[in-house]
Amino acid sequence: MRTEVAIIGAGPAGLLLGQLLLANGISNVILERRTGEYVLGRVRAGVIEQGTADLLEAAGVAERMHREGLVHEGIEIAFGGGRHRVDLRALTGRTVLVYGQTEITRDLMAGRAAAGGVTIYEAESVALHHLGSARPRVSYRVGGSEQEIECDFIAGCDGFHGVSRASIPTGTLRCYERSYPFGWLGILADSPPVSHELIYAQHERGFALCSMRSATRSRLYLQCSLEDRPEDWPDERFYEELAQRLDPQAAAGLERGRSLERTLAPLRSFVAEPLRYGNLLLAGDAAHIVPPTGAKGLNLAASDVFYLFEGLLEFYRKRSREGLEHYSERALRRVWRAERFSWWMTSLLHTFPERSGFDRRIQQAELDYLAASPAARASLAENYVGLPL
Repeated sequence: MRTEVAIIGAGPAGLLLGQLLLANGISNVILERRTGEYVLGRVRAGVIEQGTADLLEAAGVAERMHREGLVHEGIEIAFGGGRHRVDLRALTGRTVLVYGQTEITRDLMAGRAAAGGVTIYEAESVALHHLGSARPRVSYRVGGSEQEIECDFIAGCDGFHGVSRASIPTGTLRCYERSYPFGWLGILADSPPVSHELIYAQHERGFALCSMRSATRSRLYLQCSLEDRPEDWPDERFYEELAQRLDPQAAAGLERGRSLERTLAPLRSFVAEPLRYGNLLLAGDAAHIVPPTGAKGLNLAASDVFYLFEGLLEFYRKRSREGLEHYSERALRRVWRAERFSWWMTSLLHTFPERSGFDRRIQQAELDYLAASPAARASLAENYVGLPL
């Protein structure tokens, strides 16, 4: 099989890149090792920056997002028994949209099917070959049959544990990583949100987040030990702990709906540099991970796709490689700014077991400054709504 761009991974990054390429006449094939049902079953991010929404619009898959997404003009930071609103619109002139990653993936899948794009699910033994040549190849097995794709470029959008980054020779990449000494226990619940805006709560017992997926479905999180297991936290225990970490007003309004899903995820910061090796280009979680505190994971993958798409479009329209040669540099500049913000939000709001009394008082002073200073809130808001692409 011959195509112009082979895309590894049918998550939001791979699907979005594929859709943008198809809309501009650039052929591509997506390989995914899981089933489509498995990909849709992954419940992830839900806060969408304007830049990400604009890309979905350009890909022609934004109609349902605009109809069902929830526009949020602010967020609330809770600490010391009270809540302090950060007015995103007033501080930046921009807003964010709450619309689940699962729904974005569903929209992209439907758009790709309508456009006649080829996606091969349950592709086994995927291997990348001749990455430094003008004609790289991807081999794989599907239904017991060995197959091969010849292409101009390979986009590695297959996540942290995928084959793309692992195919780059040892010693070529520089990897930067920080693991945090706690995780997030999350539930998806059939209950209306605690508040019409997200509540980020700092408490001595640990961080909590009250988010939502719709006007009738809540997404709730608790900071927990890495030794915990989801089954250790039945609904009753989860809600009791969440109520203790919220301010009294939010706790009183908490509706304890039945949980539909319960997950536990460790927090990690990770960046691999550069994002290009020969004609393999990494994007999304294949290249970087951010802790979810700043709501940057999906949005950062979308910004990678933006820079990568621009480079590919320039190549096929003008036969210029300049955009691709600068892809890694451009994308990493935004990656590291998002990494900084996500690290800062995580440090500001979580309880760290190794922190000294001095460290805890500094954390409190930072929160007090945020509540008192319009400049501090403006800085948070500018990063939260998304830095310019």
